[in-house]
Amino acid sequence: MSFREEFALLLRARYPIVYIPTYEEERAEVAIREEARIQGNRAVYNWDFVDGYQGNPNDAGFGRRNPLQALEFVEKLPASAPAVFILRDFHRFLEDVSVSRKLRNLARVLKSQPKNIVLLSPRIVTTEELGEVLTILEFPLPAAAEIKLEVERLLAATGQSLEAKTVDELVRSCQGLSIERIRRVLARAIASHGEIQPEDVELVLEEKRQTIRQTQILDFYPATEKISDIGGLDNLKDWLLRRGGAFSERARAYGLPHPRGLMLVGIQGTGKSLTAKAIAHHWHLPLLRLDVGRLFGGLVGESESRTRQMIQVAEALSPCILWVDEIDKAFAGLGAKGDAGTTSRVFGTFITWLAEKTSPVFVVATANDIHALPPEMLRKGRFDEIFFVGLPIQEERKAIFTVHLSRLRSHNLKSYDLDRLAYETPDFSGAEIEQTIVEAMHIGFSQNRDFTTDDILEAASQIIPLARTAQEQIQFLQDWAAAGKARLASKHSSLSNRIQRQLQ
Repeated sequence: MSFREEFALLLRARYPIVYIPTYEEERAEVAIREEARIQGNRAVYNWDFVDGYQGNPNDAGFGRRNPLQALEFVEKLPASAPAVFILRDFHRFLEDVSVSRKLRNLARVLKSQPKNIVLLSPRIVTTEELGEVLTILEFPLPAAAEIKLEVERLLAATGQSLEAKTVDELVRSCQGLSIERIRRVLARAIASHGEIQPEDVELVLEEKRQTIRQTQILDFYPATEKISDIGGLDNLKDWLLRRGGAFSERARAYGLPHPRGLMLVGIQGTGKSLTAKAIAHHWHLPLLRLDVGRLFGGLVGESESRTRQMIQVAEALSPCILWVDEIDKAFAGLGAKGDAGTTSRVFGTFITWLAEKTSPVFVVATANDIHALPPEMLRKGRFDEIFFVGLPIQEERKAIFTVHLSRLRSHNLKSYDLDRLAYETPDFSGAEIEQTIVEAMHIGFSQNRDFTTDDILEAASQIIPLARTAQEQIQFLQDWAAAGKARLASKHSSLSNRIQRQLQ
């Protein structure tokens, strides 16, 4: 159900107080006014703290700097007069006992009158007392059809036309921005060269990065890594390559649903984060990184509001990749005392969205400690697949050395003994192999020469791999994966061989 349809239903059902969290005040008010006109031509009254009520000359300025008086104005109108009262930024006054009590009194009265109070606010801030009388209605960012109308309006205003394919690309790049930001960035393009050009898509993407930065929840992550930059993990790479076109219209016509997501569980430094970046690059989709810790705020209701905002932005930017790094640490304290259940509510909202989302947001979650993950997170339906990423075997270590040395010394790759390097670094993870090469480069640089195979081996001898310092944790992870709880990311890992022996 769209916002307009849901709002119309609330008006007809005489829901007394509707709370609409949105930064798009102007656009929301236009939608409210249009729907109020359709639903019995209701009068609309706007109030804010600075100017009071506006519009009607007889009431202009009433309730200025007085939120309680603004609510009393509702009772001044005849009981049978249909009206909608828009109160801007009213969340700031909800903790005032007189305002809270007045709202609750009005909620009783308005059930039998054709009047509705709409609280417009950039975020949700409420109190326990008002929980039963407020109805929260989300106001979504503009959909593709609305953005296309705005782009076409601007094109008509400048007297130019663009190919349908270019317009569609521009519309797709604008998804996730508010109408005001879209107008602003396109006006910037027109001011720069007198018209909108296909190259202005980059301007839109930069505005989008700016918007995401301002949420302070998501990061727009540059994805330059390729699938070929991942050494080993053949099962995982095959799985990803098969789904390369799954977000296309051709896939929808075939009947394929959008891929839901992927969880990568395994030892630190084995390429889980690298995989998330490579997926975005290979599928040509924007990569959003979520730091779950940023979802938690100190104010009542703020964490839940941030979670909803994160979901709204991710869905507006879809199709996209949402990368949730180290999700096990984010929800490790689930059920702990002292947070008034905030962690549980945020977790509940997040996993419900994982299970029920229909938008093409592909979630890539990484985890190191399976102990810390709530069982609900691993239930089928949250992700398409759970992969275990273990330590690379000798063949995979050779591939990892090849990837790094090809990037650093492509002209001199044959001078390195890759087989010896792979053989001499048992139990090393991909990150530890990379660090070994960096240390070898320091050795060579300090002696004014290029680094050699012997330098890499000397650096390796000084590194104690995590596999030796965290043996119990790694053994638990391997036993967990061997029990069939996850699919193996590598075809020829030592764990894969162990499972084959168990099956024989």
